[in-house]
Amino acid sequence: MTSIVFMGTPQFSAPILSSLIEHNYDVLAVVTQPDRKVGRKHILTASPVKQVAVAHDILVLQPEKIGGSPEMQQVIDLQPDLIVTAAFGQFLPTKLLKAAKIGAVNVHGSLLPKYRGGAPVQYSIINGEKETGITIIYMVKKMDAGDMLAQRAIPITGQDDTGTMFEKLSVLGRDLLLETLPKLIAGEIQATPQPEDQVTFSPTIKPEEEQLDFDQTATQIDDKVRGLRPAPIAYAILDGKRTKFWDVTPLDETVTQAPGQVVRKTKHELVLAAGQQTALAVNTIQPAGKPKMTITDFLNGAADKFNTGEQVITK
Repeated sequence: MTSIVFMGTPQFSAPILSSLIEHNYDVLAVVTQPDRKVGRKHILTASPVKQVAVAHDILVLQPEKIGGSPEMQQVIDLQPDLIVTAAFGQFLPTKLLKAAKIGAVNVHGSLLPKYRGGAPVQYSIINGEKETGITIIYMVKKMDAGDMLAQRAIPITGQDDTGTMFEKLSVLGRDLLLETLPKLIAGEIQATPQPEDQVTFSPTIKPEEEQLDFDQTATQIDDKVRGLRPAPIAYAILDGKRTKFWDVTPLDETVTQAPGQVVRKTKHELVLAAGQQTALAVNTIQPAGKPKMTITDFLNGAADKFNTGEQVITK
């Protein structure tokens, strides 16, 4: 039986771990982030990966930082055949990578070499990509730069957001890993180097990058809204207030209003101008300090505001 140490934290990683257990791999230990306080009540909560491990009586290690930690030495002492990571979110020291007898592999949520880094799914959507996928790579000390063992693509639809794509990619990653591991263990895979001239990066989204730019086209704004949903949620300064934009629809019409101006308003519709004479309908928003609401509910309290031509988006 092939022994594995699994490293991961979010829901994306949990089905991948579950599948390894179900397919009779010997999971010696799971390394995951420490329990975090979640929600308004700040309830200390175990990661989805830890929850799977605990349910199967697997050793759980939770270092704040794996490098140089006692937990790292524990993994080395276990002498696993494989280290498998999926959205673990930390660099692994070379000493740790070398502890795996067969190798250390990562299930990465992009079509490498595009979108190395911590937010590949978000950037794939924000940048208007028509597809993304899973790449299984050997792990090296350089971020997501290892040789590729397997890759599979999946479409991104106009209805997908980061939440739905994570769900799809988790299933894709699970299945591709299960197909790849037996070949890897048998020495039947020839790893392929990543073309360095095609590398792009997807660093973690910074707070200042969450603001919408209405000089962009309606489609680009929609891509960003979906790329930042279900978290952290894109925002704009609407009517002088920081307002989260949960859902918008690019419209197939050409407008003359300047970006950020009102094109039209009815009881159930607010259409705003965007860049290059495009327009979008605002469907669901969340003003600061208020719950998420439909545009109909929002406009009920807008009275005489949002008249045609009014500049309602500011920077």
